[in-house]
Amino acid sequence: MSDTLPPEPEFGAALPIGDRHQSVLDFLALRRSASAATLRAPAPTAGELAGLLRLAVRVPDHGKLSPWRFIVLEGEAKTAFAGQVEAIAEAHPDAEKARGALFKLKLPPLGVVVVSRHIPGKIPEWEQRLSAGAVCITLVNAAQAMGYGANWITDWYSFDPKVATLLGLTEGEQIAGFVFLGTASEAPLERVRPDVDAITSRWAPAK
Repeated sequence: MSDTLPPEPEFGAALPIGDRHQSVLDFLALRRSASAATLRAPAPTAGELAGLLRLAVRVPDHGKLSPWRFIVLEGEAKTAFAGQVEAIAEAHPDAEKARGALFKLKLPPLGVVVVSRHIPGKIPEWEQRLSAGAVCITLVNAAQAMGYGANWITDWYSFDPKVATLLGLTEGEQIAGFVFLGTASEAPLERVRPDVDAITSRWAPAK
């Protein structure tokens, strides 16, 4: 389905801004992540995934550093990875709870690990980490806009040093999240949302 996306614009091309895209607003107003436990085959095809990753990197990136990269988990390799993570779970203080959380990793047919990279230089590390988070949610939104279910997971295995080693992460790299993709076998239910007025203020100069 990636060939249904608009072609990548040429460098320096003027891009549209200021147009109203009602369908995008409608989508965001009802956006809801699918539970990872409900994700089944089919997952995005190789071509669709390539298109989704192309959309995912269209995020703010101060300094044009691309402080993120992707690791795709699919097929037999994903199954093998889950098995090795399960072995790591056995060493946890609460091994039963650690193993129990792995259904989110095992059930979906496709996973994308978004790796946050800190590139030393003048751009603050915090900005680079935020950019990786933006990649995660853009990938989730793009997959859902394509008709798939998606869920951004940060469970214990996102922070475990042994899992980071298993994935081949290097110094300065962290797992921003596992984005799991597939076809939702049931519709997600609306959850409680924040009271926006209660968390919004307007700054004014001191008198």
